[in-house]
Amino acid sequence: MKHKKVSKAVFPVAGLGTRFLPATKSIPKEIMTLVDRPLIQYAIDEARAAGIKEFIFVTSRGKSALEDYFDVAPELESALRKAGKDQLLEVLKDTNMDSGAIAYIRQNRPQGLGHAVWCARRLIGNEPFAVLLPDDVIAAEKPCLQQMVEAYAETGGNMVAAMEVAPEKASSYGVLDIGNDMGSIVEAKGMVEKPPVGTAPSNLAVIGRYILSPDVLTNLNKIKQGVGGEIQLTDAIAEEIGKSKVYGYRFRGQRYDCGSKAGFLQATVAFGLARPDLRDEFGAYLNDMVALQKAAQ
Repeated sequence: MKHKKVSKAVFPVAGLGTRFLPATKSIPKEIMTLVDRPLIQYAIDEARAAGIKEFIFVTSRGKSALEDYFDVAPELESALRKAGKDQLLEVLKDTNMDSGAIAYIRQNRPQGLGHAVWCARRLIGNEPFAVLLPDDVIAAEKPCLQQMVEAYAETGGNMVAAMEVAPEKASSYGVLDIGNDMGSIVEAKGMVEKPPVGTAPSNLAVIGRYILSPDVLTNLNKIKQGVGGEIQLTDAIAEEIGKSKVYGYRFRGQRYDCGSKAGFLQATVAFGLARPDLRDEFGAYLNDMVALQKAAQ
């Protein structure tokens, strides 16, 4: 059976980024740079690789820098052109979005991820859509969402990216109750948002990549506040179990939680070492730091 192509993606970016204060007092967290690209650029590049054509940002007050980032900068481009810096001009091309390809919707109250996605309902319409959380940066040979889109073409339904976590950490995630385990794809018979320690139905956690049917938006119309007093996207997806298929997809790659300071630093090291222009110098520095720590012990 041929399933409708996923061409729209929602990026919930309305959060205050309080874990990164004071930096986020004036800079949206999504603009903070991982090596030399903002977090949001990694998410956009991943979406483009998956064939996404329409990009919907759910924002809030104080996010104008995010909108400016994706706009054309004629003065900067002119200066680079005059200076003969063609390579930098090529780099800038990835930051420009075509007119009409990107839309901004305001979430006027912080009511959770489910509410943020619901805010984009009129732009999504009656189509399957992707959701990408820029805090989750995934290093993968084939981008995570592209892996999921290819799997979705075979399965349809709803699909969430999933990864194994230590059982004691399951309470920090939405967790799948696994029905049929088919390897990279599992069929869910339930989903629980942040289960109390020791009660998780598995250690297969949902992370920030989703392919969802428009029926999830209908469920969000009816969902009341859940864990943390917020409208949880997990609850709306779980409502589909029994009506349509809900799958977890074990993606191939390494996920970094850039919503935490430790995760951001870990990603900086990993992505820095992966860069040919930085690897030798940065790697030597890290080796020296390790040696100094060992000597001090």
